[in-house]
Amino acid sequence: MAQISTSDFKTGMTIDLDDGLFVVSDFQHVKPGKGGAFVRTTLKNVRTGSVVDRTFRAGEKMNRAIVDKTEMQLLYRDGADYVLMDNSSYEQLNVDADTLGDAVDYLIESSPVTLVMYGDEIIGVDLAASVALPIAETEPGIQGDRVSGAKKPATLVTGKVIQVPLFIETGENVKVDTRTGEFISRA
Repeated sequence: MAQISTSDFKTGMTIDLDDGLFVVSDFQHVKPGKGGAFVRTTLKNVRTGSVVDRTFRAGEKMNRAIVDKTEMQLLYRDGADYVLMDNSSYEQLNVDADTLGDAVDYLIESSPVTLVMYGDEIIGVDLAASVALPIAETEPGIQGDRVSGAKKPATLVTGKVIQVPLFIETGENVKVDTRTGEFISRA
């Protein structure tokens, strides 16, 4: 593994510490008037999602974790597993829903998926900022029900329930923000 110093920190960098694999969310070099310089960081644990604040001495060495991003495509769902295909080598990979996390709410057949991998371990999933998905079920809009900004629940084909405007009908494609899970527009 590559050794890096605290002076090499950048936001989004992944480091391998004794207590886990962390992504640098924020960092600040501090040079007090008295004593040695130090680096104050906010780190997010890649596996658990917990956020910790940690202070390092300036120039302290640690291991940088090399993470790879692999472009994949969802082929189909096999029971509880999702079968993904590597776009470059055409190898297939079975991944369980827990590993994919919240990304399963936005994946349908032939969806592009970017897996973030550390060695052979999947540590994250990168999705597009928004996806277009069809509505599987929603209540019909009632004539005369034109309250501005009113919303109703709608179930996507993936099973996720979102709030949509009253004029959206079953079968329509809608754009959904994958970061917040909110309706954006018709697709």
